[in-house]
Formats: sequence, C-alpha cells, structure tokens
Amino acid sequence: MSERPNFLFIVTDQHRPDHTGFGGNPVLRTPNLDRIAARGVRFDRAIVANPICMPNRASIATGRVPSVHGTRTNGIALDWGAHTFMRSLLERGWHTGQIGKCHLQNMGILRAARDALLRNTLPGDATRTAWPAGWDEWEDLERHRREKVEVPRDYYGLVEVDFVVDHSDFCGGHYYQWLLEQGVEPAKLQGRENAQPYASRSNQVWKTRVPAELYSTTYTTQRSVRFLERRAREPETPWLLFCSYPDPHHPFTPPGRWFDSYDPAAIPLPETFGDAHADSVRHLRRLAAEKGRERTLITPFAPTAEQFREMAAAEYGMIAMIDDGVGAVLDALERSGQAARTYVIFTSDHGDMFGDHGLMLKGGMHYQGCVRVPLVVAGPGIAPAVTRSLASSLDLAQTVLELAGVPAHHGMQGTSLAPLLASPGARVRDHVLVEEEQMADMLRVGRSLRMRTLVTEDARLTIYDGSDEGELFDLERDPNELHNLWARLDARARRSEMLERLARVMMEYSDPSPKQRYVA
Repeated sequence: MSERPNFLFIVTDQHRPDHTGFGGNPVLRTPNLDRIAARGVRFDRAIVANPICMPNRASIATGRVPSVHGTRTNGIALDWGAHTFMRSLLERGWHTGQIGKCHLQNMGILRAARDALLRNTLPGDATRTAWPAGWDEWEDLERHRREKVEVPRDYYGLVEVDFVVDHSDFCGGHYYQWLLEQGVEPAKLQGRENAQPYASRSNQVWKTRVPAELYSTTYTTQRSVRFLERRAREPETPWLLFCSYPDPHHPFTPPGRWFDSYDPAAIPLPETFGDAHADSVRHLRRLAAEKGRERTLITPFAPTAEQFREMAAAEYGMIAMIDDGVGAVLDALERSGQAARTYVIFTSDHGDMFGDHGLMLKGGMHYQGCVRVPLVVAGPGIAPAVTRSLASSLDLAQTVLELAGVPAHHGMQGTSLAPLLASPGARVRDHVLVEEEQMADMLRVGRSLRMRTLVTEDARLTIYDGSDEGELFDLERDPNELHNLWARLDARARRSEMLERLARVMMEYSDPSPKQRYVA
C-alpha cells in the first residue's frame, strides 16, 4: 500500500467459532460478523496459545507464549516493560487505542478465593519487579469504583484507553464512572440480586435490570464509533483500535429484547453432548458424573440439556447484540472514508466447551471447543477465502507488523499469517503449542494445574503435570475427539512420537530474549 494502513481489531470474549453465522451455526444469526467473513480470509484452524483470558490476550499483544511473557495464568499482570506489537506501531507514528475489555492486568476480583488458594504457599518470590507500587492496578475494579482512573499515555503501547472491566452485567472500569455520570447507581442495577423476575434453570443466566442503552456492549460500540470519527479528522495519521467486547463470556445476561431473541427449544444439542467419557482423564470423568451441578460462577461443569439450551439461548442473545454493535462500527468506518485502507481483524481470546462432550465453560480441558477461536482478516487487497492452515494467537502480532511494514523484534515467537492472505491454500505452520496453568489443583494431585498440548495437522496430544494420564486424539479419523488413544497399546508408537515432538516444540519455545551481548 502507498499509505500506511489502519487496523481495526474486533475482539469478543470466550467465543467459539461455530457460534457465528459464517461458522455454520444453524440457529444464530450474525449478519455483521458475516460481513467481515464475506470479504476476508477465514482461518478455520485458529488455535489459542492459552485458553484463558489474560495469558492469551498477552500472547496476542506480544507474540510470545505465556511461559515466556510471564502472564502464565489469570492474576499475573503482563510485565510493564513488555514489548508489544502495539508499542512497535506507536513508535512509528500510529495512534493506538483500546476500548472495552483489555485484561492485560488484574481485574482484582475473587480476592477471597485467591487468598484461600495461596494460603499454604511459601512466602516471598523468586523474582521481584522494579516497577513502583500500583503499576499493575490500572484495570482494578475497586480502583475504578473509587476514582476516575487516568491511565499512563503508553499503556503497553496504547495511548487512548477506555476500559470495560469484568463480564456480563456487572462490568466496571471507565464504564462504571460513565454509569454514574448517567445518574445510575450500578449497585442497584447490576448482578443477580438486582435482576428482573425470571425462573432460571442455571446460575449462569439472569434477566438483567441494566437497560440496553446502558449495557457494556452499547458503551463499547458507541465509544468505538466516536474513535473512528475522531481519527477521520486526521487522515494523515494511521491508527490501531481494539474494539473489545466483554461478552459473550458467562454469566449470560443479555439486556432488553436480546434476552428473549432466541428460543431455547429451537437450539439443538451438540453432537458430542452425550459423550460417555469412557476413555477420558479422571477430572473430566468426575465433571461428567455430576450432571447439573454448578459449584461457582467460574467453575466448569456438566449441564443438563435444559441448562445447556437456556445458556445457549442467552449467549446467542449476547452475540446478537454484539453483532448489531459490530454493524454500527463497520458502518462508521465506511462512512468516515477510512475503510479502503483499514484491515479488519475479528477474533476472540478463547472458546468455551458449551455442551461439547457434555461440558460447559473452560479450565483444565483442551478440547477443540476451548482452544479454537474465530479468526477473520479482511482489508485492502484480500480476496474472500477459507484456509485450513493451522494458525496461533501468537501469529497476530507478526501478521499486523508485516502488513504495516514494521519489522518484527527479537524474541517474538509467532509466524506471520500474511502469506495466507494471498495464498489461502498454503501452510505457514505444522503445529500449535497450547499452554495452561491455574492456581487451583483442578486434577486433585496436590499441585496447581499445569498442562501442555500439541496440536498438529492430524492429532492432539495433552499432558498434565502430576498425572500419568494424558490425551491423544486422531483428528483425521476422530475430529470430534471422542476416542482417547493415550492408553491404547496400538497407539503407543504415535504417542511416543507426539511426546518427542512436544518436547522439541517446548525447547523451541524457550525464551530467546534478551540477545547475548558478549561471548563471555
């Protein structure tokens, strides 16, 4: 391009690729997300670096795996000095913005649960940060309730930030202060305790009292539209914007007309909903055996058919509202005359089991429902197509830099997807590494969860720290991951091959940064 391009990221939270119209959903309608897919390259095998919010968002920003950039799990803010692709663009003249959910730092929720989990850990830590106190509290919910938080101008390379923190109808951040300015007292509107009367089958669904015009999706849309209108007044300055919706992450609380926009009875059960889990690892068998039992709002569980359908109908309503917002943002982009030099990228931070294998939510499971995300790249010179090449969330940083004509920096671990935008039938990688760590002992093995997964063209291998169990699936013969080959005698050779390959990949992804300065 003769002009430096703009970049519009549209990001959703905990969104499966098949919960879109273009992803083949038979019930859900997403005409505006479909608009992007209809003129871009759709990546049908886009896989996360980590299926949890903070780690994967940090991987998108840095192009590095969580074990390297340090945000291994929720609750560890991305290092303040991390070199992000946004910072590379900022240094070369791009105006950068973030509206909606960012989650590169801690939201500050569930402090009691955190304290309980950490009660028996050793005092002190092996590493210490040189950053001043408060450096990791810019997205803290309580801080945003106390004051109007002015974020430093360079927030991981973002100069214009407008935070929506948390999920569903109890979001905060800069959005919280805006609610106060509208004459609204959030404590009297938000949450299940303030919800409208509704007999729910699941703790994950309630009929919010927050009106649609004050809901976080509306706020994110309106602020994004205003950003685009402002940037149109300075056409000589290229820009990057994250329009990042906190929905459709659970709990499922679509406001107004979106709550009843889908009939639960019309939603079919997933093909694998009745998985007997005969070959599954122990912790998944335990979940499946407790059908209908919901422990907390964040704990994965096995829903009944009625619970699943109710949650799906509510989530579809959240997605439909987002889709309307996406339409308004795309219209503003076109109306402002900036569409011709703007790349539009739609993706999510991770997926959700949503009934696959009879399970719900995420955590401790790397089935396709959790690790696959929607990914579409549209923009100048890109013809509509679908690619089956593997892609990782790591790759987005280097893809944007290549499209911008900005060099990647040392220590990035992704692969640019730009070649696939010109030749969708090509391949740019033959594997994706997926990491996951949790504070909780989800396996009941006496230590915090740590697991690693290798996804190849035709297989998926997962191992768990502290357990002799694992998972091995032949994705060509068993794309629904119903037959775990880990313990099969006739699969031992393939298991050994995949384990060796995983070991080599993990060695490949060890941190190469910083560069050596001397021989000795």
